[in-house]
Amino acid sequence: MRVHTGDKPYKCSHCDKSFSQSTNCQSHIRRVHKRRRYECRYCGKRFKRSHHLMRHVFCHNTCAKPYSCRHCSDCFAQSGSLKAHLLKSHNEGTWFTCYICQKKFSQSSSLKVHLRRHEGVKPYVCSDCPKQCCTANAMKRHYLTHSLDTVYNSD
Repeated sequence: MRVHTGDKPYKCSHCDKSFSQSTNCQSHIRRVHKRRRYECRYCGKRFKRSHHLMRHVFCHNTCAKPYSCRHCSDCFAQSGSLKAHLLKSHNEGTWFTCYICQKKFSQSSSLKVHLRRHEGVKPYVCSDCPKQCCTANAMKRHYLTHSLDTVYNSD
């Protein structure tokens, strides 16, 4: 009868949702709130696992960003990020420029990877197929395709 009248006496104890049946309310709490029971005390974002919350809280912690800009209030977790900020925002530092296409990079390692692409150098070779990559991260992403194939073809 409540479904037809619109009466929703069962209120979620975690949010402002209401339900006409207690079973729907309980199902909502299990589905939405129990699975994400770890809440960030800074922003309220919820996580399913405690270690995901701990990793997230680290981004709120000022200690997690020890590299601060001397020109503005920005802070960074890595020194390379501060260096890139100084170059891009305050024109401080030296750009690394590609001699082939003149593209500029804030880190020499980024320029080295870029040059590999021009030169066709792909030092990372997949152990499962002939695929070659310029960077270790690109190879890690490629390896995921093999593990996905295993998952989808295991039926």
